[in-house]
Amino acid sequence: MSKNHQKVVLVGDGAVGSSYAFALMQQGLAEELVIVDIAKERTVGDAMDLEDAAGWAFNKNVYSGSYEDARDADLVVITAGAPQKPGETRLDLVDKNLKIIKAVVSPIVEAGFDGIFLVAANPVDILTLAVQKFSGFPKNRVIGSGTSLDTSRLRVSLGKKFNVDPRSVHAYILGEHGDSEFANFDEATIAGRPLKDWAAEAGVTDADLEEILDAVVHKAYAIIERKGATFYGVATALARITRAILRDEKSVLPVGAWMSGQYGLNDIYIGTPAIIGADGIENVIETQLSADELAKMQASAATLKEIAEGGFQRLGELN
Repeated sequence: MSKNHQKVVLVGDGAVGSSYAFALMQQGLAEELVIVDIAKERTVGDAMDLEDAAGWAFNKNVYSGSYEDARDADLVVITAGAPQKPGETRLDLVDKNLKIIKAVVSPIVEAGFDGIFLVAANPVDILTLAVQKFSGFPKNRVIGSGTSLDTSRLRVSLGKKFNVDPRSVHAYILGEHGDSEFANFDEATIAGRPLKDWAAEAGVTDADLEEILDAVVHKAYAIIERKGATFYGVATALARITRAILRDEKSVLPVGAWMSGQYGLNDIYIGTPAIIGADGIENVIETQLSADELAKMQASAATLKEIAEGGFQRLGELN
């Protein structure tokens, strides 16, 4: 295998997984893509369908495989899990998806996998913790998609509000990927100028910004009610994180990262900006927060810890 050959194993070929695989084809990420799912025939069909894109996009060896194929992979992306149903919160999924995650991670580690795990199944912060716990991998080599999707939603909404490209908006959603997440409006900028200055000039009040945040927090529910699932946004976010890992970009991205004192938090994965490169999470960036925002971060973490501990106890994993 050549030095530049990169291999990704995707576990979970549902709406999110197949959209992620399509994004890899379109963006030319990795030379080898293996699709794994209990629905074996679907993975075969998806591989055949994706292969047809190679003539017009990027050449890639894409095929249906098994956990054993992870033995020499650079990255394993886990999207497998029970989907969120209308009226169901992400945290409602914890018990059934903890069981699924354990069943996935064990054979991958047994196969000899020694790369990076990227987790997107919900509740993603708790399941990222579960992957680290079940695998025993270093914390930096287990990454959650975290608030990457939520941050994109926020930047798109703010871009529309202020009539600028969302890629020029530097604002983050932090905390849980879920109902207790929040935005760092006090520190956000557009073109180096504080977002609050833009807001004052445009007559946008703090209440208006909170309305934008509320719409961001609840956007998944609105999409699920209309089409049954969200997948294009999160798949693109996963592809962006994948690119940073495989190309060693050292990019600052909002992900689910392990806390070791940042924000006064420990022993939990939660959404925060971090530097992402070939070693996974290479540095967690503790962004400056106001006292109110820090309280929200800690409250969000407390919610996650309570749900995670209950889930692990029910699964029988805590001593």
